[in-house]
Amino acid sequence: MYPRVIIDAQKYAYNVNYITNLAHKQNISVMGVSKVFCKDPKLLSVLEDLDVDYIADSKLENLMHMKTRKPKVYLRIPALSEASLVVKYTDISLNSELEVIKKLNEIAGKMKKRHQIILMIDLGDLREGIYYQAFNLDIIKEILSFKYIDLLGIGTNLTCYGSVIPSLETYAKLEAIKLNIEKTFGIKLEVISGGNSSSIPMVMENRLPAFINNLRIGEALILGRETAYQNRIDHLYEDVITLECEILEIKDKPSYPEGELGFDAFGKKQVYVDQGMMKRAILGIGMQDVNYDDILPPEGVEIIGSSSDHLIVALKSDEYKLGDVISFKLKYGGILSLMTSPYVEKIYV
Repeated sequence: MYPRVIIDAQKYAYNVNYITNLAHKQNISVMGVSKVFCKDPKLLSVLEDLDVDYIADSKLENLMHMKTRKPKVYLRIPALSEASLVVKYTDISLNSELEVIKKLNEIAGKMKKRHQIILMIDLGDLREGIYYQAFNLDIIKEILSFKYIDLLGIGTNLTCYGSVIPSLETYAKLEAIKLNIEKTFGIKLEVISGGNSSSIPMVMENRLPAFINNLRIGEALILGRETAYQNRIDHLYEDVITLECEILEIKDKPSYPEGELGFDAFGKKQVYVDQGMMKRAILGIGMQDVNYDDILPPEGVEIIGSSSDHLIVALKSDEYKLGDVISFKLKYGGILSLMTSPYVEKIYV
């Protein structure tokens, strides 16, 4: 049935191998991020079978049902209400709130197990983490006093929210905190997690500071591109996952709606450009499944807009007919939505 996504696990394995080998040559461990494909078993088995060091996900539900021999990392900072599940089903979590860490320690004590944390530092991207200018050593002292919590290391997140590009200047803030912690407490932090796929350009140019020894990578593995500049990474596949949609209708229609214009189904006022009559096709997918800004049409097809269940495109040639299938490449957000949607069939090649 359509719509459907076509998943090529061999291409994914190639990308995973390439990036992991590149990282390992520079003594950087890799957390293979699985959230984008919603714990798909075929792609999870690739991460399990290859040399990624950890499997990481931001959905606790995914980690709860995931069977792996590798350490499981909870990427989203935990809620207080999740503490029991985090300790039970994950090995490592990223944290920024002392009260949550206290709760994890309490739960871990009751379960008679240890839980590892990476303390997140906000270097200016303004998502999760203790703001670096407000950081003080008191939180480290308290964490080290917890009986069932191991401070595995510190980490930071870049590019995801504030679009801050990884740089030597930005990373210097993290290194100063690392050195201060290690000198004050006489410890060696095992993991310094320097970010995500946006750090790949520095890895490829051998410019990533040596003190950073871990990256959390998802997009580069699935899309073959880095996130800092959205550039394709040479030698990698961009089409691990593609979208196929069937044409439900083809009609010649005006390009400008007729009648008084109000809001669309999503409460937005659209702006239309009158381009005269055009050949328009309707495809069987809509905003409930994916944002049309996150799918990339082939040459000769232009996306016009979308409703909940229909995608409207302009056809620039006569090559398509009713019932034909159009294939789209995807952006990261497109894969995230489509792999989560229960209305999109998953096909493996």
